[in-house]
Amino acid sequence: MTLVRLSDAEVDKKLRKLPEWSQSGDSIQRTYAFEDFVQAMAFVNRVAERAEKQQHHPDLLIRWNKVTLTLSTHDAGGLTEKDLAMAADCDRLAQG
Repeated sequence: MTLVRLSDAEVDKKLRKLPEWSQSGDSIQRTYAFEDFVQAMAFVNRVAERAEKQQHHPDLLIRWNKVTLTLSTHDAGGLTEKDLAMAADCDRLAQG
């Protein structure tokens, strides 16, 4: 499956459906906040499981009750549909 890099206009349009995500260069990023470290880690584990199934792994930054995810498709040199789909999946996973 060939992944096609999205234009900035396409990314802007798709990010309207993911308002908590922001673009930074060739990636998108969001920080999630949880009640405590245990809930944050439970979320990280759900993301890890999904990432393995999709073979699309976000960069993770964990700070006690906050988890920051950064997504980019390195093989395509930027953002693809795969990143936006994973972002939407992560938003659903954050709900528990």
